Amino acid sequence: MPQIYDLHSHSTASDGALSPTDLVLRAHEYGVTSLALTDHDTVAGLAEAHTTATATGINLIPGIELSTSWQNKCLHIVGLGIDPEYPLLREATRNLQVMRMERAEKIADKLEKKRIPGALEAVKAAAGDGMITRSHFADFLLSQFHVSTQQEAFDRYLGAGKAAFVATTWSDLELAVSWITGSGGVAVLAHPLRYKLTASWMKRLLPAFKEAGGQGIEIITGRYNADEIKTVTGYATRFELAGSVGSDFHNPANPWIELGRLAPLPQSITPVWKLLGNFNQDYL
Repeated sequence: MPQIYDLHSHSTASDGALSPTDLVLRAHEYGVTSLALTDHDTVAGLAEAHTTATATGINLIPGIELSTSWQNKCLHIVGLGIDPEYPLLREATRNLQVMRMERAEKIADKLEKKRIPGALEAVKAAAGDGMITRSHFADFLLSQFHVSTQQEAFDRYLGAGKAAFVATTWSDLELAVSWITGSGGVAVLAHPLRYKLTASWMKRLLPAFKEAGGQGIEIITGRYNADEIKTVTGYATRFELAGSVGSDFHNPANPWIELGRLAPLPQSITPVWKLLGNFNQDYL
């Protein structure tokens, strides 16, 4: 049986559209054999996902996607194979939830000044017990017909420098990586081309990431084309990083990104799953 890995996905515990149960069921439907649930700054969905993974036979890799700051830039680090009960990581997620709520209040205030009321109540209701993200605000703006697409919400209101953008200083990259590695996990730089860093910036970032304890980089995502895969493969080779594959799945309504529908990892690259074990046992 072929092994199909998807090591980057989101549930309603952060900004995904599916519950952890439904996410795992969909992954099983699409043939995924190893799935990492990597919600933004929270491990709240892992216990539920683990129950469903056990029932369906999927190898669930406990994960998280941490928001970090490095050189005044926001970077996302995926932690794979983490211990969700690791005390420093649990404390960090509690602090991050407070930071996200504070940011949400500021975003809502800015939207209010643009004569768009009701945002905070709406995103809190949508997120429930999960982390509030800018995607929740994008969905609100879309539902209220202020924009026609989620991307337009970022382009007009929520993106850097736009009317409702709130700059946030997240935890230092080195500290966030230490939470992952301290819990027994592997730190992976998520979607490295999304940050639009120049090659010279990448050549500064990746050694700093490795020095902090980072071991992997996402080479295959749900959006990369052949040229982008080649570019990131070059970084992985040069800096001796393991390669990861992840759809960054959020919503089944997006026809372009699906669980497990990913290009193969280049054969020259060490797969990040070689650094991981089987997590479908009693890790919780």
